[in-house]
Order: sequence, then C-alpha cells, then structure tokens
Amino acid sequence: MNHAVDLDAYLQRIGYGGPVAADLRTLKALTTAHVAAIPFENIDPLLGIPVSLELDAIERKLVKSGRGGYCFEQNGLLMAVLKAIGFDVSGLIARVLWNKPEDAIVAQTHMVLRVELDGESWLADVGFGSMALGGALRLQPDVAQATSLEPFRLITNGTAWRMQANVRDEWKTLYRFDLQPREAIDYVVANHFTSTYPESHFLHGLIVARALADRRLGLRDREYVEHRFGAESVRRTLRDAGEIMQVLREQFGIRLPAHPELERRLDSLPMSARAAL
Repeated sequence: MNHAVDLDAYLQRIGYGGPVAADLRTLKALTTAHVAAIPFENIDPLLGIPVSLELDAIERKLVKSGRGGYCFEQNGLLMAVLKAIGFDVSGLIARVLWNKPEDAIVAQTHMVLRVELDGESWLADVGFGSMALGGALRLQPDVAQATSLEPFRLITNGTAWRMQANVRDEWKTLYRFDLQPREAIDYVVANHFTSTYPESHFLHGLIVARALADRRLGLRDREYVEHRFGAESVRRTLRDAGEIMQVLREQFGIRLPAHPELERRLDSLPMSARAAL
C-alpha cells in the first residue's frame, strides 16, 4: 500500500496555518515556508547512513524527527504534499552548474518540480541548498521573477533550460534541465550515486543551508555564514564538534541524530585555508 503523506503534520512542521488549495497563492506560501523551516543538510551521507527515498522514511526524517535533507528528500516530500492538496505536479532532473563552467558536463543529480496550474507551468525547488527557491517560477524564459529572496530567471535555447539567480547584481546559473518528466526510479539511481559514490562531495564534507525571510544561512564544514540582503555577509569559523552541533541546533533547527560517530566525524571536518591563516 502506498504511504499517504500526513498533510497536517507537514503544515505544522513548516509553521503554516493558512488555508490550502491547488492555487498559486498556496504554492508560493508553502515553498517559502518550507525553505525557512526544513534545512538542507547531508548529515546522513556524511555518516555513511543510506538515504531512503521511500515517502514514509522521508516524512519520518524531515517532518517528524526534526531533520533536514537534500534535494531528493526535500522535493520528494514537497511533491507528495502538493499532490495531496490536488496539484498537478511532475518531477524533472537537472545537471548542477553552480560554481562550475557553463559548459561543464556533469551527472543528473538534482530533482526539480514542475507544477501545472490554470493553464500555466511553474517550477518549484525547495532542495537546492544555499540557493533554494523561495516561491515558484513561471516557466517563461528571459524574465526576472521576484521570489521571497533574490530575483530568479529561466533561460532556454529551445530544448535545454537554465535556472539562474541574481547574486550581487550578476546572473549565475544554478543548473540546466529539460522538460522530460522523470520516473521515481530515475531519482533512486541518482540518489544512490550522490549518497554512495566515493567522490561525491556529500560524503566528504558538511553542507547545511536555510533560507529565511531576510537572509540565507550556510554551513560548509566549519565555516558558518549569514548572507543578509543589503549588508555584508557575516562569517565565523567553528572550532570543534561542540560549536558545530550548537549551530546546527540553534541556527538551523536540526534535531541531531543519536549516532556514535557524529562528534568524531564533525571534529574531523577540515578548516578552510582562509580560516587557517
């Protein structure tokens, strides 16, 4: 029997108390609340714990256990929620180009959602870590669109699309994708790659992010940063596992797993060259 998502528990988890319906207002409100409440994090792959994409496992982890997750978990949960509300939603898959050359050849490792609403197509993506999309984008090229954070836009050559964000007055590509709907097995294969491939960055460093109304929070290994709009970013280096766990709890709202290797693994995280100087 297919697992039915607990919609009330999800809405409580993201702190949303308004009405829900299969409309644009609800789509934008849920996605904005989601990225503020449920952080992006890769603690399980870092600890060598398998990442399950079964809906009951995702719900137990992200909704009921106070954890976060990465794109397949985040957007997998959102897809189930949107379908439960009555949205027409399908999954796409993308090649991540963030901080890479525009012509980089990389694997398809990112899940994106396409929502059909009142004769228009929209994109939703609550799982892109440091640049998670608060709100939704109309599937329309070459138009800067407001979100709860930075402006985003889509560009296309007629076949491939690119998602871009305006960061410090510069358009930067997050990923490229096409509009071919994907089956669940495609995400299972991609998830296996990202969570177990020996060279996957999710296995070797801590990556945590949260998008609030006025700022983005990020943690990469020991480097914690707050990006506030209209102000200089604030950074600090965390000294040890104790400080890292404190930030994970207090700034990202993560209920840490009771894992015997957690403190040792966090203590082993490298300090950036900049921080070491």
